[in-house]
Amino acid sequence: MPTSFDAVLRSAIEDRGLSLARLHHRLHERGLEVSIASLSNWQCGRCRPEPARSLAALTALEQILGLPHDGLTGLLGPRRPRGRWVRRGHAVARALDKVLAEIAADIAPREPQLRWRTVGERVDVRPDRTEGATRTQIVFEAMADGVDRHIALHHNESGAVPDLRSVSHCRVGRTRVDRDDAVYAVELVFDHALRRGETYVLEYEFGHVSGPPATTYQRWFRYPTRDFLLQVEFDRGAVPATCHQVWSPESGGPSRDVRRLWPSHWQTVHVAEQNVVPGGHGIRWEW
Repeated sequence: MPTSFDAVLRSAIEDRGLSLARLHHRLHERGLEVSIASLSNWQCGRCRPEPARSLAALTALEQILGLPHDGLTGLLGPRRPRGRWVRRGHAVARALDKVLAEIAADIAPREPQLRWRTVGERVDVRPDRTEGATRTQIVFEAMADGVDRHIALHHNESGAVPDLRSVSHCRVGRTRVDRDDAVYAVELVFDHALRRGETYVLEYEFGHVSGPPATTYQRWFRYPTRDFLLQVEFDRGAVPATCHQVWSPESGGPSRDVRRLWPSHWQTVHVAEQNVVPGGHGIRWEW
């Protein structure tokens, strides 16, 4: 009895006596566009659909082919790792920990006492498809008296070394840069020590002079956060073919697709989340 995804799909198609063209038409009737070539590749094992991106199509296939619920989707397993982050993810995670330890050894215990209430980020992608400026605004709430700084970290997944362009409502303290893994850490000092329950707003901007084409942006949250808004704006002449919201539960691990995103008339995609859990939250795109 077949147990792999491609073997089960191939066997079910043969049992139903459906051609791939007919199967394509049946999916089209349900508003699902899956090419005949993709169906052929799926049943031959040359590639497989990613769970989040093709879940609706797979559920429809299970119904059309008379398979039980999860008869196909249950055979996919986790999304296949891919991309530069997967190849170098753990090295980058170690680099992040290293620069954070170097810059914040004496203040790290204070970090959990600073609650992130709102985070807003806007990323610009230039005409040459490289990451341009990333502007961040954070609203903090002090969980104890005396908190007076935050450590901002920035990493470019394409390997371009970031630089700090500007800060607002704070001053720059110590900085550390790991050029091998394109990691930048900066100490942002508030204008006064906060009282418990007091909120504080600061802004900063990272940028890149040049680099290879960008394919993703993720914000790593170490602690729960109430609200997160991420916007990625592409140049009119460099709009990607597809965009997806992504999430990674593990630092340095592969991310998985959450849902498909479509660029607006202004070439912008965004993710707006509430009650954000620790992990990597972001957007990936394919050219």
